[in-house]
Amino acid sequence: MPRHVLVLFLMITVLGSGCERDQPAVATVTNGVAEAEPEGRSLGTVEFPTSCDAAAQEYLERGLVLLHHMTYAQAEPEFQKAAAIDPECAIAYWGMAMTYVHPLWPDVVSEEKLRAGRELLDKGTSASHASPRERGYVAALHAYYAGGPDRGERERLAGFLDGWIDVNEDHPPDPEARLFYALALLATASPADKSYANRKQAGAIAEEVLARIPQHPGAHHYIIHAYDIPALARDALEVARSYDDVAPENSHALHMTSHIFTRLGLWPESIAFNERAAEAASERTPTGEISLHRLHALDYLAYAYLQVADDEAAEEVLSRIEALEPPYQNHAAIAYSFAAVPARLALERKDWRAAATVPVRWPDGVSWDQYPHLVAIPVFARALGAAHTGDAAAAQAAIEELAALQEQAAALDMAYDWGIQVAIQKTAAQAWLAYTQGDTGRGLELMKQAAEMEASTEKNPVTPGGVLPARELYGDMLLEAGRYQEAREQYETALERSPNRFNSVAGAGIAARLGGDTEAAAAYEQKLLGIAPEPTGNPPRLAPFRG
Repeated sequence: MPRHVLVLFLMITVLGSGCERDQPAVATVTNGVAEAEPEGRSLGTVEFPTSCDAAAQEYLERGLVLLHHMTYAQAEPEFQKAAAIDPECAIAYWGMAMTYVHPLWPDVVSEEKLRAGRELLDKGTSASHASPRERGYVAALHAYYAGGPDRGERERLAGFLDGWIDVNEDHPPDPEARLFYALALLATASPADKSYANRKQAGAIAEEVLARIPQHPGAHHYIIHAYDIPALARDALEVARSYDDVAPENSHALHMTSHIFTRLGLWPESIAFNERAAEAASERTPTGEISLHRLHALDYLAYAYLQVADDEAAEEVLSRIEALEPPYQNHAAIAYSFAAVPARLALERKDWRAAATVPVRWPDGVSWDQYPHLVAIPVFARALGAAHTGDAAAAQAAIEELAALQEQAAALDMAYDWGIQVAIQKTAAQAWLAYTQGDTGRGLELMKQAAEMEASTEKNPVTPGGVLPARELYGDMLLEAGRYQEAREQYETALERSPNRFNSVAGAGIAARLGGDTEAAAAYEQKLLGIAPEPTGNPPRLAPFRG
């Protein structure tokens, strides 16, 4: 009997399900094991027959599930265990190399990992336990790793897409290959494409798999990423509300739901799921570092608390972050959270004195030189704080630092353009410095430019939104300039991109009142008090509605 037939027979015996094309083996991964009758908490269901020893199968399936959850550090050891059991298992080497590639994250594979990944794929290529489909998986990933260090991330991701197109053409019924094709489409989507062709195609593929395998983690995860934009977010709401049923103890799965809740301004749900995500995340990785998943959830949590004016809860989140001791995972999500949360607390509350002194490159132990685009966040806060408190020299110094950081960010080898994000911040800071120095016309002109630049971009998945949206800042400036109708229009446009943002709703209401539209002002007041029914600490942001 051929080896792959024997392996499939063993899988039928273990899983109680056929592996033929019309009756594929479907494994539900629970407590780290693929079981026919799952017990306890689940990580989800996958369809992943392989040519490897049956004893390795449970680890391959768990590794695959964790890949789909994007818990890469946890996935790698599972593939290593499979390779230890079956050194001729090609897909185990593919899985290890796959854990180094994070197509939607704001990082790239290091030169060391590129070398290690190529070595793993070479082992996978020469391994004897592999079907044509599995060899296709190895070849698809080779298309990412191929080439020397001069090959950029965008080119690598384009190769990744081409590789998965080939696998899908050769093995069209394979749901896992379909999902990796969807992931590649998302990784190569152009922010300038406002038809969202790649996103819609990826979402449709993931929806097809979800209809076939309702508990599939990758189908849930990639639908959320595909529709993580204002125009499409509502299409993922049902999936967001069911992802925790698939993996109720996986931190990243719990957190991912809040991408859609944030897009739709559903703050209580975002708070609930990020609290669960932070609780589910191990404080430290197996190597003793602070987990990126913990900090990532806390960042989104602080943002949501600020939108419901629960300032005390947001401050408590910052206290939880401040209490964390190094070492930290060297990851952009770690750096982003440390940079963004203190800046958010100052800027969202318009506490300009606090903004002017937000710590930069805090804390020690983070490799800040790798993240100029994230260092820019507190520098931006300082620039706005200094401009609003009349310290023109400090504001100008911060703007000059932003200019340098913009150049460094633009030079980063990443698929996402962080340079334009820093350019938006720099232009907004220049606008407010000009405005506070009495040059209203130049201030408004620059602030309009920043808002238009922002409109041409999409946010990166690492962030719940701009630390302060440029469109909202434009509304703030128009409001201060007494141009109430124009200010209201800008706030309303900002709300199309970021529904239920506290400051945009408040700004629209204030502009309506000052512009003489009392009916609209009352409607905004009711909306605002619906968003923040129980504010804490008597936040000044609510003062205009309590007069």
